[in-house]
Amino acid sequence: MREYLLTLCITAAVTYLLTGPVRKFAIVAGAMPEIRARDVHREPTPRLGGIAMFFGLCAGLLVADHLPNLNAVFENSNEPRALLSGAALIWLIGVLDDKFEIDALIKLGAQMIAAGVMVMQGLTILWIPVPGVGTVSLTSGQGTLLTVALVVITINAVNFVDGLDGLAAGMVCIASAASFMYAYRIWYGYGIEAAAPATLFAAILMGMCLGFLPHNMHPARIFMGDSGSMLIGLILAAGAISVTGQVDPDTMKLNFGTGRDATHAMLPVFIPLLMPLTIIAIPFADLVLAIVRRTWNGKSPFAADRGHLHHRLLEIGHSHSRAVLIMYFWSALIAFGTVAYSVHSTSMWILLLIVALSAFGLVLLLLPRFTPRTPRWAEAFVPPRYRRRRAAAAAELAAQDATPVEEEVPVPAGVNGATAIGARSRFQERREAESSR
Repeated sequence: MREYLLTLCITAAVTYLLTGPVRKFAIVAGAMPEIRARDVHREPTPRLGGIAMFFGLCAGLLVADHLPNLNAVFENSNEPRALLSGAALIWLIGVLDDKFEIDALIKLGAQMIAAGVMVMQGLTILWIPVPGVGTVSLTSGQGTLLTVALVVITINAVNFVDGLDGLAAGMVCIASAASFMYAYRIWYGYGIEAAAPATLFAAILMGMCLGFLPHNMHPARIFMGDSGSMLIGLILAAGAISVTGQVDPDTMKLNFGTGRDATHAMLPVFIPLLMPLTIIAIPFADLVLAIVRRTWNGKSPFAADRGHLHHRLLEIGHSHSRAVLIMYFWSALIAFGTVAYSVHSTSMWILLLIVALSAFGLVLLLLPRFTPRTPRWAEAFVPPRYRRRRAAAAAELAAQDATPVEEEVPVPAGVNGATAIGARSRFQERREAESSR
């Protein structure tokens, strides 16, 4: 566990330290597109944050390769190299898109090619568990098609949800934390080394998101762009494919009896088509709704609009930060609830807890005008813009700046005070009437 934490911290540190220089580079390179109709930010903000995240990925893999316990992942498996190859390709396409706005079909083709590159190097789904049947081996063509579809769906789901400051990075960080818990349990709980690459991928992905979030929280100083959203989507899909499609459920039959019993016991998270989709259920639901909405309106499924879930949260009255926190809550509830259910699928208290938290989330949705406050004891641990005293001072200063200053009307000598006040009042009335016209 210590080596995973070290890898996570180094990945986060490299990503955090490089994001500032990358922001300056993006400004110089002109990667600051004009504000579009669907955007919610008010000022042009540089993109290319994915550059820092990619170098954080490289740093994490390099450090893990030199650690005693994690070095075995690189010696016994080719999956880290497959991940790096696919990530480099999708990252390069994303950088070009952040700068030159590549066509959506070209990006889709690049996503399929990146998934194919990973399949050619061994990162693919080999078998799936089927309820009532057991483990079913896939042919090479079936595994390739299923892997490519899973990668493309996950990438676009993450890309679609990247619409508010800190939303995509935070949700993927939550999903990767749930994936890490599950994969770590499979590796060390059952002694299955095939889950080691997925555990490493999840730790590195958490570091990338945590290192980028301080620069991306509202108000964001830089966006990750497609170079970042497609990158973290691909890594999330790669981890799910590794732990789902290459870990044979029959290897856990010592704990569950037969292989069929193992399949049923681990069903909530072992079906390849369901595990990554339950982890990113919110972005995937947003993706499906967007495709249906755009197709129904006669538009292209790739045409951008303001109908995403986060846009709807803003429309009903939630603030920017509150909408992001609500999305975090639902993502964490689904991701960690799925992991908890996979561990104790027969425990009724887990279902009751999930129902209770769901009710709490619905209450939050019905209180859009409630503004959470940072406790005074925690103000020293949050950025200055989130501190209550600083926010109050800024609001007071803004109110003072907005207060109109009365113009002095020249008063002739010998006019008393009452006459002067009346003259000023008539003068102000004339100015207001003229301004209204």
